[in-house]
Amino acid sequence: MKPIRINNYCFDRIHAWIQYDWQIPQFMEVVIEVFYPENRNADGLVMFNHGFLIGNDLLFYPKKIIGAFTEDNPLFGINPSAYYNYSSAIVEKNWAMAFVTTSHMQFEGIPWVDIGGNPRVGQEAYAAASYLIKYGATDFFYRQEEKNRGLEIFDASAAEENRFMKPGCNDVIFAGHSVGGAHAQAAACGFETLQELGRKSYRVFDPVIYDREFLPEYTERMSKWQPHERANPVGLLQLSPVDQKILGPLIPGMQLYREALAVKKLPILMIVGQYDCACLDSKNSNPPAWSSTPGNTNTQFAQLAPQGSNSWAVVANVERGSHSGYLTEESELCSMADSPKNCPAGVGKDTYKSCGEEALFTNELLKQFINIYPSSGGFQGDFCDWIKSDCVKWLNKEKPGDGSLKLVPMAGGGYIDYAGRPARCAP
Repeated sequence: MKPIRINNYCFDRIHAWIQYDWQIPQFMEVVIEVFYPENRNADGLVMFNHGFLIGNDLLFYPKKIIGAFTEDNPLFGINPSAYYNYSSAIVEKNWAMAFVTTSHMQFEGIPWVDIGGNPRVGQEAYAAASYLIKYGATDFFYRQEEKNRGLEIFDASAAEENRFMKPGCNDVIFAGHSVGGAHAQAAACGFETLQELGRKSYRVFDPVIYDREFLPEYTERMSKWQPHERANPVGLLQLSPVDQKILGPLIPGMQLYREALAVKKLPILMIVGQYDCACLDSKNSNPPAWSSTPGNTNTQFAQLAPQGSNSWAVVANVERGSHSGYLTEESELCSMADSPKNCPAGVGKDTYKSCGEEALFTNELLKQFINIYPSSGGFQGDFCDWIKSDCVKWLNKEKPGDGSLKLVPMAGGGYIDYAGRPARCAP
């Protein structure tokens, strides 16, 4: 499709295939939705993992087969950006924002279900972000060298026309909601760590990306790319992350990735909801995202920010927060997590619904997060500069923003928690 321009921003959809490792014939079909500044000079990129996938009807696979002959595809009917349309948060700082949808199948007959503990989805988000940095908004690209076929097809001017990041800029905030929040934990680790941990969890990662043609062109494997062509994680935003560990190596969970993030000098935010059973109940998330019980080490946040560590991770708890309150468009699948059957803790409580104040809060939070970054490069400062940044100061209040939304006070005082608080660096 042709890019859609609204004011000074463009919207485009890119369709490609990712081969997880150049030596292994395992592929995943992806669609990327992206908002980028019309001046094609973005100062950074937010890559968002949505929290529910994929096909939304039982005819997904028949449509997929027919699509091979009609050049149509059911993935084109999925619009993840509609559910998390925080695009107004990126405008002031001239950033881009993208979403990736994939055709994962975890169980036969249920094509729309994804599992939070599958590191492959985080790998896909990292590959998609890197693709956008190197090739921009296009689903047709060129190999720089095609010497084994005796062809020289790289067209520098055509490639340059498709790029929308500032020259040399590869800064990416990885973000996600629900199972997408857990996937973003993996993506934020960066290329070298994804490769290292991928080998340990039987998820080897040195991807090749193909266009969707009968005789597709394909990229060099990512290890051959220049470092500035790959995504450079500069931040992580998790909205009620849901992790799962099922059947051992099949769905191994994200603990290894959280432990890797715990030692990185990287601004990390986790937001949970007071009545979000999907992420706070161990029956739904293994482990839960966070616990209000001091010293509880069996949580995702405790793995991200072990007591006594130098982790940069920060958590806040939204009063009346639900699992679907972050959404900018209602999703029946996501709303099931807040139903009386699945979340008895929220029964009789006036919890936030999609398209409401919790979504507005999230949009403003992302804006505040982006504002801590200079026009080029990652966050400039140490941990205390992060804790004392305008973003964390804005968050560490009973009522962040202009609405009525409140945060739940933390046991140690204030409205945020982090490793070593308060002695390490009081806000």
